[in-house]
Amino acid sequence: QVQLVESGGGLVQPGGSLRLSCTASGTTLRYYDVGWFRQAPGKEREGVSCISDAGTPTYYADSVKGRFTISRDATRNTVYLQMNSLEPEDTAVYFCAADPYEFRLCESTQFGYWGQGTQVTVSS
Repeated sequence: QVQLVESGGGLVQPGGSLRLSCTASGTTLRYYDVGWFRQAPGKEREGVSCISDAGTPTYYADSVKGRFTISRDATRNTVYLQMNSLEPEDTAVYFCAADPYEFRLCESTQFGYWGQGTQVTVSS
């Protein structure tokens, strides 16, 4: 059974950085496409960034391009989301998701396995 665990969330000031980690157990994550999604209170879940099992292609939402970077480390069975220049609008619960099939769009319907989420709060 695929289990995903997110970590690295927290409280950070505007302009700061965080690195989220998504670690898998029960499977080898290298064979899965992985996505990061976020959901703010009162808003729908949105795709932030997705990466194929091969490492490319990658996708970024317009709102995070140039600030966030997705990467994967097969040796640690982990996918990362490096978040720089954080803004209050980035405040949300961040989820990682995985699926063995190639994603066409970085949307939640494309991914079958989900973690529990980690809270990111950007505030002064």
